[in-house]
Amino acid sequence: MNPLRSFVAANLALFTGRLRFPRGRIGEVITLPDGTRGRVFRQALHAPAAGQPDQPGARFHVRFHVAGMSPQANVLFSLLPIPFFAGLPGFRGKLWLLDEATGDFHGLYEWQTVAAAEAYAHSFAMRFMTGRSIPGSVAYDITPEGIDSRQSSVDSKKPSAIHAH
Repeated sequence: MNPLRSFVAANLALFTGRLRFPRGRIGEVITLPDGTRGRVFRQALHAPAAGQPDQPGARFHVRFHVAGMSPQANVLFSLLPIPFFAGLPGFRGKLWLLDEATGDFHGLYEWQTVAAAEAYAHSFAMRFMTGRSIPGSVAYDITPEGIDSRQSSVDSKKPSAIHAH
């Protein structure tokens, strides 16, 4: 999907209440699968479309270190690309995290399918992130999840749900 279509779709979802930004997990510290820790500073949830399963089918974890910007500045700057990925087909949720010890950022995304997560890995938004990061600092992995077998980690209030890899 091109960036303009994603922008329109994300704003439509926001105005209809399908895209929301709950504050309940802000400040929560999460231990990631690689053993690093990050503090949640933002959360987005996108309700499934009619006919889609309630639970997402894939997780996408990205880690990166921003170049030429303080972590505090990036927390604010990271608001700008939201409409360019939140409107992509299959987007279901994201936790934004900062590893305060290293300055690395993490994004924990949930996508409707593995194919949607793979499409994001090659999207405008991911290219934009890579372009503003220290070369070699961007790494990601995609994990398929049984749609009916778990609680959403992005939507969960339970820290342990994030570990269910």
